[in-house]
Amino acid sequence: MISASITALSPFPTTAPSPRQTRPLPPLRAIQTTAPAAAKTGAIVIGAGLAGLAAATRLHAANTPFILLEASDAVGGRVRTDVVDGFLLDRGFQIFITAYPEAQSLLDYKSLGLQKFYSGARVYFDGRFHTVADPLRHFPDALRSLTNPIGSVLDKLLIGLTRIRVSNRSDDEILRASEKPIIDLLRDTGFSDSMIDRFFRPFFGGIFFDSELKTTSRLFDFIFKCLAMGDNTLPSNGIAAIPNQLASKLPIDSIALNSRVISVEIDDDDSSRNAQIVRLETGETLESELGVIIAVEQHEAAKLLAGPDEANPVRARPGRGTVCMYFEADRAPVREPVLFLNGSGRGVVNNMFFATNVARTYGPAGRTLVSVSVVGECEGVSEEELRGRW
Repeated sequence: MISASITALSPFPTTAPSPRQTRPLPPLRAIQTTAPAAAKTGAIVIGAGLAGLAAATRLHAANTPFILLEASDAVGGRVRTDVVDGFLLDRGFQIFITAYPEAQSLLDYKSLGLQKFYSGARVYFDGRFHTVADPLRHFPDALRSLTNPIGSVLDKLLIGLTRIRVSNRSDDEILRASEKPIIDLLRDTGFSDSMIDRFFRPFFGGIFFDSELKTTSRLFDFIFKCLAMGDNTLPSNGIAAIPNQLASKLPIDSIALNSRVISVEIDDDDSSRNAQIVRLETGETLESELGVIIAVEQHEAAKLLAGPDEANPVRARPGRGTVCMYFEADRAPVREPVLFLNGSGRGVVNNMFFATNVARTYGPAGRTLVSVSVVGECEGVSEEELRGRW
């Protein structure tokens, strides 16, 4: 059992400063005729999360004029970091996997100061923690773990075979393959129920916010390959360093913060043009003949494209959630930068780790930052449960 003197940290009282200057959308002058005319611009990207920033980066590389509209006060979407009492608090449990192919083409890893996790996990079961290790990176640990109760010896051999299977396939092959729920893939592969419940359910359930493992097997294979080929890391200055780096490479007048879009429409008044009209909450409008890229969550996209229900091209589906809580501790009972998983099937905590063990910069000198994640809602859960009782 892990124990330490801990103090809860309020997650969002301040916002981490952006390392670059950004400016709000400049005033738009509409020509008054029978109706306000829309200000014309190049391509319009809606949403400055990672997808929107990546799209803007591609447009900039192609010398295509664009403007990137973001409703909040900073780029990053859900990939944000807040500074609280000297601690870096990422908004949610987030790990950066270096093998993501798009990230490799867009980011400067060296300047991110990436700090590595242990390649494996410690799984809580039957009153103690047991190690599951990557045999190629931690062979002695993997060898010693063969007989622990987190699956059978066959299960651990099957993990190695799964690693070989996904590593020998291209990303395109993986994402075009026939699909099934992850739980069915694991059972068809031959994994035992104990391995599924004690390792795969908390580990991949934490990644996909899906403890039932009903997510598509395509995503499982893709993430498994990335985990096998790369490192799990945290940027030294918090996960927000990733979107901030992307934004820093864009023209300073191409990003408009605090610019909430309320609708995207096709200009039906002139059939000779393919203009798309973007309406802002302020009442201003933008017109693009180059196209609009909507890089927001599905339910937000549905609102922007709202019309008669039968004509709406995007249908919102119920989302999945996770709650991430941070605690301050005097010390960490372990030194390793390892992820801890709850394989007991009991309690509300899915996973936890000591962020300052991974990146010392996540907290002040002599203090420890504890990250605890719950998959799903935790309303009505007692404070004792939230403080880490498995």
